[in-house]
Amino acid sequence: MDEVMLDKSLGSTAPRNEPIYLDNFSTTPIAPEVAKAIIDAWSLPSNASSPHTMGARAEAIVAEARGDVANLIGAAPSEIVFTSGATEANNLILLGVAEAAVVAGINRRKIVLSSIEHKSVLVPAGTLEDRGFEVILVPAHDTGVIDMRALAAAVDDRTLLVSVMGANNETGALQPIREIVAIASKVGAYVHSDCAQLVGKLPIDVLDLGIDYLSISGHKMYGPMGIGAAFISASALKPKAIAFGGGQQAGVRPGTEPVPIIAGLGTAARLAGSRMELDAAHGTLLRNMFLDELSSLNSDVEIITQNSETLPGTVCLKVNGIIADDLIESVQRQMSISTGSACNSGQVIPSHVLMGMGFGQVVARSIFRIYFSRYNSKQDAIESAFILAKAIGHLRHPAGQPRQ
Repeated sequence: MDEVMLDKSLGSTAPRNEPIYLDNFSTTPIAPEVAKAIIDAWSLPSNASSPHTMGARAEAIVAEARGDVANLIGAAPSEIVFTSGATEANNLILLGVAEAAVVAGINRRKIVLSSIEHKSVLVPAGTLEDRGFEVILVPAHDTGVIDMRALAAAVDDRTLLVSVMGANNETGALQPIREIVAIASKVGAYVHSDCAQLVGKLPIDVLDLGIDYLSISGHKMYGPMGIGAAFISASALKPKAIAFGGGQQAGVRPGTEPVPIIAGLGTAARLAGSRMELDAAHGTLLRNMFLDELSSLNSDVEIITQNSETLPGTVCLKVNGIIADDLIESVQRQMSISTGSACNSGQVIPSHVLMGMGFGQVVARSIFRIYFSRYNSKQDAIESAFILAKAIGHLRHPAGQPRQ
């Protein structure tokens, strides 16, 4: 087992000789309390649908977790459907609501999305387009925030669903969900928000917002991979199932409930609710320390989301004159960071999110993201700034090449 250095004043729990982990947009470390809850539940060999004492105990674990997730977002437990993650939740809501509308004879065949949505929203929307739905993509400003004028122009009485994420997974930019709901409600359209990045990081109340559907990811809030949830408002159109089998979860999402990781999700939700302010303040402190240190080292970087409200602890940076993937490769033994680009057929494709914000391919490929989590330390913030500044200097002025 790796030796762990724990400096409580800095909040560091990183194993020695491991890179500083700052790729928390991709996945967060699992909380120790969550890991314990999973192991404890795994010791109970039972199915939550089984009609005996052990089954009842498993069912109670699932019910408690459902309540914990509901409490985190201001929902009723009956409005929470467990899924394998936010990707499945997004698919269930988009495809399921569209199918339910067709079956119910609702004559609305228009879906409005932002251009910066996760692919687990964009791809099922493409499937709906193949099935005869009109899909409108609304652009975002270069701040990472959706163009609300364009959204208002796109939403009309033919619109069935508006889907805009709560916080972007590449920039951390928060989207104006309340205003989006107000626009959609004027024409009777439903609103879905992929809140995989937002839930557990900042307060959200679905009843107060008036939102109809919401997607949750466990591993984006210090919970386990393989589990998430869909919030389906009791007053909204019930999605048709996209998978078929048993009658679990009112038939919306059949299949045996994975009790251990559901317990983990519930624990992660409860933990997030209890320490949300602390985590937000910690992330903001580290982000500011990092940026101050980076600025003092004259690294010539630009904050993309300088003029927008973002998730605490997040920063999206452009390194002038350097390809971000080259920078990431050069520091990978010392720190873990990433871009939002995807690799297709051996060619690196610039992030569709950054392209949707109006950046050209060259600029988009110079942008990367950082997210300071509850488990990062002040030491991480200072050291990562130094590592990046040094790497940027080397990439701009390779050994043997004179400085201009």
